[in-house]
Amino acid sequence: MGLGNSGFSKAGLQRVRDVLERHVGSGRIPGLVALVSRGDETHVETLGTMRHEGGAPMRRDTIFRMASTSKPLTIAAAMVLLDECRLRLDDPVLPWLPELADRRVLTRLDGPLDDTVPARRPITVRDVLTSTFGLGMDMTVIGTPIMNAVFEQGLTPNLPEPMPEPDEWMRRLGTLPLMHQPGERWQYQISSDLLGVLVARVSGQSFGTFLRDRVFGPLGMKDTAFHVPAEKIDRMPVLYAPDPQSGEFHVWDEAVGGRWSTPPAFEGGGGGLVSTVDDYHAYFRMLLNGGVHEGERILSRAAVELMTTNQLTPEQTAARTTLARDNVHVSFGQGQHGGWGFGMAVRTYRGDYAPIGQFGWDGGSGTSTYADPENGIVGVLCTQVGATTPDATHAFLDFWTTIYQAIDD
Repeated sequence: MGLGNSGFSKAGLQRVRDVLERHVGSGRIPGLVALVSRGDETHVETLGTMRHEGGAPMRRDTIFRMASTSKPLTIAAAMVLLDECRLRLDDPVLPWLPELADRRVLTRLDGPLDDTVPARRPITVRDVLTSTFGLGMDMTVIGTPIMNAVFEQGLTPNLPEPMPEPDEWMRRLGTLPLMHQPGERWQYQISSDLLGVLVARVSGQSFGTFLRDRVFGPLGMKDTAFHVPAEKIDRMPVLYAPDPQSGEFHVWDEAVGGRWSTPPAFEGGGGGLVSTVDDYHAYFRMLLNGGVHEGERILSRAAVELMTTNQLTPEQTAARTTLARDNVHVSFGQGQHGGWGFGMAVRTYRGDYAPIGQFGWDGGSGTSTYADPENGIVGVLCTQVGATTPDATHAFLDFWTTIYQAIDD
């Protein structure tokens, strides 16, 4: 589709394609689907194949595992409940999550699990929505007793054993101390999965059903869910985790018989969704439109502004920035946005081509979606290459660089 009136130059869009073709042509990314929109114009590129040895070509409706790119989407369920006053930001979560009563907090991160002090206050809804409730994935303390316990209890995705059903997951979570006092420190992942349990218990529906009824359905997101039904499975590529040293392609997850081929026991808000570039475009375009999709209000303008505004204190921001900047060999340059809203990164300083206010996030399965309110742009890039190597991340970064050089107004 052309972008004649959108303020993108024809030469700039050609460069977007050329740069993405270079990534696929390198042999390190078998295929990708990219979408960029501005105003009423949308441009889509489909390049390469579903498997690294060839086979079916990528299609616009290819269904990808969104991994952590799930986070900015699943947070919408909580915003619906806030809009309806079924949740309040500074209420304790205990009425719905009693497993988190009487929390203990480690005296030091690398200490034994029984060396604790009482939590200074209860965990609130705000703590869960801002990823500051006190427990999360911290790549700087891998190997400590608390991180070992998180893995042993099956509290995070991508382990050999799938996560247990929500009530058992909550029971296990309740056996562990917190790593930090509630509200004190931003931490990754576990809050986003906890959010799904909270939404399910408040609404009386499964997390997936609530999202389908209140977010996916109204937005026409017909291919977004926590699994791929059999009649669509041929649209899902293999997911690869290349060897970090040799670059050899290892299959992380097959489509047929893989972990997304049947409904999961745990519908994970942190990384469980599958989707397409058009479905994600509909959601992020709604956010740019202040919560409205084709004349129908999905979220209040205030809810959208809140979730896409930085929520972190300077101290919390410093810790998060350190995680991205000092572990650049792991993050490959991602995560350096400055801020975090609800479920997504928010750019608070101009550190690359993107302006302040850009929001979105990336996934470890090779997916990325951001929206830029200043320029009215949505960009979605999906690959089937996991973040064991920098290849997908380099494609994300180049995708956005070429989008910004294509602006011509």
